[in-house]
Amino acid sequence: MTKMKILLVDDDEDDREFFADALVGVNLNTQLHQLDNGKSCLDYLMQQVQNLPNLIFLDLNMPIMNGFECLEEIRKNPLLKDLPIAIYSTSSSDDDIERTFLSGANIYIKKPSSFEDLKKSLTQVIKMNWAYQMEDFKKENFLLRI
Repeated sequence: MTKMKILLVDDDEDDREFFADALVGVNLNTQLHQLDNGKSCLDYLMQQVQNLPNLIFLDLNMPIMNGFECLEEIRKNPLLKDLPIAIYSTSSSDDDIERTFLSGANIYIKKPSSFEDLKKSLTQVIKMNWAYQMEDFKKENFLLRI
């Protein structure tokens, strides 16, 4: 069985480590690659066009290129526009949620404070049937609640 390739883009090293530990803890068949800003994400994706990740977890507040800009660039690119993108942010601002929804993110996850909640979120998002999710895309399904 092939591993699900996950890309985490987050400038906070502690958050990346917390995410990586939780991903190991959910024991799903995944392979994680980590980057720390939107520009390095776009550069990486363009180098990996033949081997794109199956799912991107994208933080919003990052230096160089933030998550909003990165999301918009990905959705504009015909080679990348269909990639499933989970916004993974500390922000619970309705404006941020609305903006990322309108920009084409697939799901919004507020970074959980507990390890167990993060594992539950990751399990739910990774096991999601993305083909169905894209087909039945509605705002009320956008914000993941754990």
